[in-house]
Amino acid sequence: MNVIVNPGPLAGTVRVPASKSAAHRLLICAALADGPTRIAIRATNRDIEATAACLRALGAGIERQGDFIDVSPIAQIPGQALLDCGESGSTLRFLLPVAAALGTRATFTGKGRLPQRPNAPLVEALRKHGAKIDNDLLPMTVSGPLTDGRWTLPGDVSSQYVTGLLFALPLLDGDSAIALTTPLASAAYVDMTLQALRQFGITVEPTTTGWRIPGHQRCHTPGNVAVEGDWSAATFWLAANAMGARVDVQGLDPDSVQGDRAVSGLLGRKAIDATHVPDLVPALAAVAAQLPQRTVITGAARLRLKESDRLQTVAAMLKALGHGVTVTQDGLIIDGGEPKPCGEPIRTVDGADDHRIVMAAAVAAAHADKPVRILGAQAVEKSYPDFFRDFTALGGNTHVEHAG
Repeated sequence: MNVIVNPGPLAGTVRVPASKSAAHRLLICAALADGPTRIAIRATNRDIEATAACLRALGAGIERQGDFIDVSPIAQIPGQALLDCGESGSTLRFLLPVAAALGTRATFTGKGRLPQRPNAPLVEALRKHGAKIDNDLLPMTVSGPLTDGRWTLPGDVSSQYVTGLLFALPLLDGDSAIALTTPLASAAYVDMTLQALRQFGITVEPTTTGWRIPGHQRCHTPGNVAVEGDWSAATFWLAANAMGARVDVQGLDPDSVQGDRAVSGLLGRKAIDATHVPDLVPALAAVAAQLPQRTVITGAARLRLKESDRLQTVAAMLKALGHGVTVTQDGLIIDGGEPKPCGEPIRTVDGADDHRIVMAAAVAAAHADKPVRILGAQAVEKSYPDFFRDFTALGGNTHVEHAG
C-alpha cells in the first residue's frame, strides 16, 4: 500500500511495542529451556513470528495468549525441519548454529533481500566444527553435530554471528571459546544476548578476545519473563520530537542495554559515528536534513546489507524530500536546511520495502513543505505493524492511496 502524509504537528502519548531484538532472544532461550516459560509481550511483528515459526519447526510449542506467549521447550528434536526465516536476518543467523548443535537436518529459506545477505563467516566457522552446510546463501541446509573448541570470527561483519554461537555452544558436551579477530561492532546486541542467557541461567565468561562458554548447559526457565520496550521503534518518535513534535514516549527502560538507547545523545549532532548503532541512521538522517548544518555520518557501511542498501535508500529518501545528500564509502554527508523547491503538488518517497525507511519518511513528512506519498508503506509490518495507527493517533494526517 501507499500512504500519503500531509504535513502537520504530532503530539500526544505513544507506548512503544516490544523489542523484537529482545523477543528473538527470549523465545530461543525458552525453546531450549528445561520447562515452560510465559513471555509477556505487548505486540509481535513479522520478524518475531518468523522466529516463533522456526522454533515450532524445531519441536517447541509456542502459543499466543493475549499479551503473552507460552513456550513449551523442545522435547523431541525432529530428524529434519524446514525453517522459513521470512526476511529476518536475526532468525537465520541465531538459529543456524542452534539447529546444527541440536543435530537436526534443517533447511533454511527466506525472502526479500535475506537470500542475498552474507553468511559466509558464520558458515565457515560452523563447517570447521563439523557442520555440513550446502551453501553460504539461502536456501541452505545444515546438519550437525557440532564439535566444541575454539571458534574464531570477525567481529565487524555481524554481531548476529556471535549471538548464534552463544545460543548454540552451551548445548555442546565440551567447553568452547569464541575469539574475535576484529573489533566487535554493534556490541550492545551481544550484551542483549548475554542478558537473556543470564536470565535463563547460562554461564558465559568474558575473555580478552571474546568469551569462554562451558559446555553441557541447559537453559533453566525463570517461569515468567517480559520483553522490554523497543528503543529502535522509539527512535522515530524521538526523531519527530527533534523536528518539533511533542510526543511523550512511554514503555522504555532508561537502563536498557539496547544500543539504540544512544539515540537521544546523537540527534542533532554534526558528526555521528554509527558503528554500534547502524539502525539509527534513517531517523538520524531525517532529523539532520531539517537542520541548518552539514551532518557527516560515518561507520555505516554495513547498512548496504540490510533490508535495502540503506545508504542509498536513505539518500534517495532525503533527495525526494528536497534535501542535499552525498553517499560516501561508509556513510552520508547531509546538507540540511530548507528543502529545494518541487514543481509537483506532492513529493514521493520509495519505501524500498524497508520498514525503517518508511518510518523515517513518515516522521519527516509530517514536517515537510508539502504532502508526501510513501510507496510500499506496508513494510512497517516487519517490526512495527501499528506504526501508522500510532502516527494517526498522534495527529498525523494520513490516508491510504491504494492497497496492493
